[in-house]
Amino acid sequence: MEIEKSEYDQIAELIHSDSSPVGIDAKKTHILILQLLHKINGKIDALAESVNAVKD
Repeated sequence: MEIEKSEYDQIAELIHSDSSPVGIDAKKTHILILQLLHKINGKIDALAESVNAVKD
């Protein structure tokens, strides 16, 4: 998987934590992942509705 450096740097800055031994804020990282999954799920639901509307 390829990601543009600017996008990578933006994400890294967003989840960075000086107080964490691994350098990232795990809670913030998980919230970000869950938010993105929620958005993806919404898009899948909308596509499924569109497909079902065309079938009917």
